[in-house]
Amino acid sequence: MTRVVIIGGGFGGLNAAQSLSKLPVEVTLVDKRNFHLFQPLLYQVATGGLSPGDVAAPLRSILSKKKNVTVLLEEVTEIDAQARAVKTLSGDLPYDILILAAGAENHYFGHDEWAAFAPALKTIEDATEIRRRILSAFENAECESDPAVRREWLRFVVVGGGPTGVELAGAIAEIGRDTLRHDFRRIHPEESEILLLDSGSRLLSNMPPDLSEKAERSLIQIGVRPLTGCHVTAIDEQGVEFNAPEGPRRLEARTVLWAAGVRASSLTRKLAEQLNAQIDRGGRLSVGPDLSIPGHPEIFVLGDAAVCMESGKPLPGTCPVAMQQGWYMPKAIAARLRNQAVPPFHYTDKGTMATIGRKSAVCDLGFVRFGGFPAWLAWLFLHLMYLVTFRSRVIVAMQWAFQYFTFNRSARLITYSGVAPQNKRRP
Repeated sequence: MTRVVIIGGGFGGLNAAQSLSKLPVEVTLVDKRNFHLFQPLLYQVATGGLSPGDVAAPLRSILSKKKNVTVLLEEVTEIDAQARAVKTLSGDLPYDILILAAGAENHYFGHDEWAAFAPALKTIEDATEIRRRILSAFENAECESDPAVRREWLRFVVVGGGPTGVELAGAIAEIGRDTLRHDFRRIHPEESEILLLDSGSRLLSNMPPDLSEKAERSLIQIGVRPLTGCHVTAIDEQGVEFNAPEGPRRLEARTVLWAAGVRASSLTRKLAEQLNAQIDRGGRLSVGPDLSIPGHPEIFVLGDAAVCMESGKPLPGTCPVAMQQGWYMPKAIAARLRNQAVPPFHYTDKGTMATIGRKSAVCDLGFVRFGGFPAWLAWLFLHLMYLVTFRSRVIVAMQWAFQYFTFNRSARLITYSGVAPQNKRRP
């Protein structure tokens, strides 16, 4: 029987595994985490609106009824394309067909040292660390007697004006304005300053200009200050430096968060080097119309690991693209098994959207563009539908309802990955 190995349990890998359950193939899904993570809602974990378990589901549970699918909790170290084997810490996994859906990792554009001062948002651990920093900033401001230092603790800088940056900045503003407004005695959380930096000329550059303008106006209304045309040059423990249109600037801020970019995983980049395959600036592998690597029809690449061209443009690295690529895999593999021509992958663009805060979002469905409360309702509905399990949909819907009517965020926990720091005024 044909052996199919899938690397990665994200949107592309998981949907491929589910879709292949009806083909006469043996499927092995390998991931170093035992859960599927719904990354579009990860920013809500980072801002205390949801708990990690609300946006993650065990892979074994999701795939338990797919009898031809085996799940392995393993870390892949290398892919031997010549021997057709996936190397893990426990041994080799031979394959006839490989589906690489290893996702992406945070990218600091050659300044990896910034990660210590400006955490990015890609994993559960990233989200809980950001949550710790945000909530600790208010606590440290409450304990600070120096007004200048207190202002630094109440100043939050988000780098990156894409959907993640916009949603993160809007959620932080709501924490100060609504959630924590009456919880402190010496500070006024609603006076916190949130700045959103982006190197482009406008926020949400993947959306039409009118929606970018609506998003910017909505952010300003809730207390976020967007700064465009700003190129970050340095980040340290006490602030960020950047080149603005008017010249070099520095912002003293104890909490800086990174939402400015990702790149393909190191495993993807290793495979590209081994095969001498073409990659883009983000390390993503160029694939053909059938999502396979040119010259290697047995290797398919999905999601954030792939550069898939359609109508002369690369498809965006979003979950709908990865999901549709996963659903396409049975069609491609079935044709390959019958020695038939593989039909090209075609992406159906159902639109893009981003939420800015309470009762505000922007939505581009192609045939119609709108913002405000209707867009927010559409955003809520679609994100609930994309959650993998029914349990997650019910819990997240209940949490959102509770938060909407009470202005409260139920997961406001300050946790530490190791021993809690003794100096509470460290970021």
